[in-house]
Amino acid sequence: MNVDTLLLGLRALTTIVLLAFLAALFIILWRDYRASASAVETGQRHRGRLVVIRSPDGAGGTSYPLLPLTSLGRSPTNTIVLIDTFCSQEHALVTWRGGQWWLEDRNSSNGTLLNGEPVTEPVVVSSGDVITVGRVELKVELE
Repeated sequence: MNVDTLLLGLRALTTIVLLAFLAALFIILWRDYRASASAVETGQRHRGRLVVIRSPDGAGGTSYPLLPLTSLGRSPTNTIVLIDTFCSQEHALVTWRGGQWWLEDRNSSNGTLLNGEPVTEPVVVSSGDVITVGRVELKVELE
């Protein structure tokens, strides 16, 4: 056996070890990706919706899915964009925390109402509650 044959064997062995390492790395990354994708999908699953009861633009009956973080207001950056001049750019926020839905006013000009009562601090919302943002009334329907 000469030196050239030995070097060729070592190169082949190194190549096989490197390919095995890359395959193992790919499998680990793929499993991690699938676990992360599953967690994100579960987190964004709809748990309810907001249905427009009354709106100045006549959008009554429109339904919006509730996401774990749902923002309401006139700005196009909100999850639910409301076309009403009485709504602030970032008017209110509905969040999923501790197994419950919470509503909070985002220091809006005209305030946020829950069942006709002003929201001054974060408050728990339930199915059937009515959220008033500006002149828009939204009914909470939870699954």
